[in-house]
Amino acid sequence: MKYLKVLYVQVLIGIVAGVVVGYLFPAFTPAAQVISETFINMIRMVIAPVIFFTIVSGIAGAGDLKKAGRIGGKAILYFEIVTTIALLIGMLMANLVKPGAGISHNNIQADKVAQYTTQAKAMNWGEFFSHIVPANVVDAFAKGDILQILFFSILFAIGLKRLGNKGTSLLASFEKINAVLFNILKIIMRLSPIGAFGGMAFTIGKFGFASLILLGKLMGTFYATGLLFIFVVLNLIARYYKFSLWRLLVYVKEEILIILGSSSSEAALPSIIKKLQDAGCDKEVVGLIIPTGYSFNLDGTTIYLSMSVLFLAQVFAVDLSIAQQLTIIGILLITSKGAAGVTGSGFIVLASTLTALKVIPLEGLGILIGVDRFMSEGRALINFIGNTVATIVIAKSEKAIDEDIYERVVVQGLPVITSL
Repeated sequence: MKYLKVLYVQVLIGIVAGVVVGYLFPAFTPAAQVISETFINMIRMVIAPVIFFTIVSGIAGAGDLKKAGRIGGKAILYFEIVTTIALLIGMLMANLVKPGAGISHNNIQADKVAQYTTQAKAMNWGEFFSHIVPANVVDAFAKGDILQILFFSILFAIGLKRLGNKGTSLLASFEKINAVLFNILKIIMRLSPIGAFGGMAFTIGKFGFASLILLGKLMGTFYATGLLFIFVVLNLIARYYKFSLWRLLVYVKEEILIILGSSSSEAALPSIIKKLQDAGCDKEVVGLIIPTGYSFNLDGTTIYLSMSVLFLAQVFAVDLSIAQQLTIIGILLITSKGAAGVTGSGFIVLASTLTALKVIPLEGLGILIGVDRFMSEGRALINFIGNTVATIVIAKSEKAIDEDIYERVVVQGLPVITSL
């Protein structure tokens, strides 16, 4: 019975209960959606201030401005290399397995596709980078725009650091506020089993299992590719930097299960910031890498997008040449970067990509609507794991990690002694 008191066991029970309730009682779906959205909103409530105070206390408290710039540069380079590998793996697997071959494109949900294509046409990907600079910082915090908050936080940290000793009292206050926020987070995380239950009950109740039968090959290929990426690509990166991927995954198992239940990587953002700091990573590194990665290091989303484009090409018997597939890679390297900040991002970004290609019918998106929710967990999990690994990699490359603390907390699994 003592295991029932462990958080990740409770979350696992919540997920299983959600599947059962969603399948047996589909009428519970609206209530389940309210439960899931309420839990995610509670997490989002603390995301903006946690990012702000973590970055400010990290850079202004002990950071070197040149070091912060170097960390940012390394992060962007790492993100581009790894997401390109994810793209290539997704396209390679789609070409080998051909999950779209033999799928009928009849019964397309044209009415639902229309709303995504309309939003995609309204998107200007050239404005994505200019959007990083907030026109109104209060509005950025109100909307929870991670990139805009990150940009303002860095500038604020630089300004505070230039105050020298005059800024010490303000910095101390910020660190105390951050400690309060993490205490709030601990309270919220106790409710994560209920949130996971609601998220899974909603998914099963609304979409059922029927769509999985029709598009089971695509689902299987996507998840197999995700596992290949995690346990081959990320594992090789972890080995090169001399840390165990498996031990790291065990350390963040609660966050993995919460994401599985809620289908949102945002649900684990504040928690993973705290956990990586507890594991010995510098605040400065964690504060910069995690928020940036949530927009620029979307490995799972990248695999999904590349595979979906080729899947639809196979459904409509569009034979794409090598040159056209290379063009797809180039387009996705740009469009995938905006996925995190867009509601319904997977479909909107996919619609934007298909619009740019002009060789695959946009109506094909209707085929994916029923099964997309079942792949959203996979996208979120791969994104989350990719960003967690990236943070450890950058921290080790900068020698910004206390190896003794990491060994004790992550490798040996001993309790954390220090706290914010």
